[in-house]
Amino acid sequence: MLFQLNTEYQPSGDQPQAIEKLVASIKAGNRHQTLLGVTGSGKTFTMANVIARCERPTLIISHNKTLAAQLYSEFKNFFPHNAVEYFVSYYDYYQPEAYIASSDTYIEKDSSINEEIERLRMSTTSALVSRRDVIVIASVSCIYGLGSPQEFIDLRIPIRRGAQLGRNRFLERLVDNIYDRNDYDLKRGTFRVRGDVVDVMPAYLEHGLRVEFFGDEVEAISEFDPTTGEVMRTLDQFDLYPANQYVTSRGKLDPAIAAIKAELEERVAYFEQKGQYLEAQRIRMRTNYDLEMLQEMGFCNGIENYSRHLTGRAPGERPFCLIDFFPKDFLLMIDESHATIPQIGGMSNGDRARKEKPRQLRVSSPLRAR
Repeated sequence: MLFQLNTEYQPSGDQPQAIEKLVASIKAGNRHQTLLGVTGSGKTFTMANVIARCERPTLIISHNKTLAAQLYSEFKNFFPHNAVEYFVSYYDYYQPEAYIASSDTYIEKDSSINEEIERLRMSTTSALVSRRDVIVIASVSCIYGLGSPQEFIDLRIPIRRGAQLGRNRFLERLVDNIYDRNDYDLKRGTFRVRGDVVDVMPAYLEHGLRVEFFGDEVEAISEFDPTTGEVMRTLDQFDLYPANQYVTSRGKLDPAIAAIKAELEERVAYFEQKGQYLEAQRIRMRTNYDLEMLQEMGFCNGIENYSRHLTGRAPGERPFCLIDFFPKDFLLMIDESHATIPQIGGMSNGDRARKEKPRQLRVSSPLRAR
């Protein structure tokens, strides 16, 4: 069994009939169905049984973080041996950047990211591209843009004991995957080097990864406690995923930078024709700074503003989101659908309207199309 439902209870009352009808309907290819039940009737337990019977990766969307956290806890208990993940917005605070041309006032973007929620989001995408026994509990924020799932897969680093990898080549791959070197404070998304031993703190795990080299050969792979340094277990292989979901390979970065520059010149010319020279100078200065960061580091603050160019999308085409990380046969369950579905529509339409008709005093994106 792909999913192992861990419970001492058996379906009772109307639950067995509901489970059979739902599973039969899914297998028959019906796309939409609704499960009705009063509070406390066991709808969550019924859905857990449906997941176990259908054995497909599942996305469960809730309309707020509190209910999502409750569902996450329940499904963690139901499926302790499977990948139950939590995907909600990681912003504790967010102030978009703004520019008021009349006074040449620029307000820089400011945000506070919850590091634990960011780790859980990275864990979600890493699990989805590496296994099928995945259940994701998400808020409506899952409809917002992420990087390309194919890029995320292509940039993973396969580490195999006995393989010819090379320490220097491994370090280069880590930098390409937006891991920072820090030999003193090993925190998530960093690595340190001590001779032929490289310690990495994956952005999506709570334990560290130690890779030991003998010449160019991977001699040993182990997981360790980042606090005590104690080795938890040895491994024969490990797939290390990027430290950020917006990672882009160097091969696609160069044409993206060229496209960003072309659009920059177009927007600068637009502002200059209207006599808006402050706006033209501001957009050129900010975008050129971001381009320098992209060329040197492969990443910049606000990289999501350039996602259309980085992923090669046409104007108006939707960005990648969490749903694109799922296989085509996944199950989608919407909790409290009478509240969640209207919220999805409202957030999606509101986001598109904001991008198509930006407010005059707010320049949250340095370019016209995201």
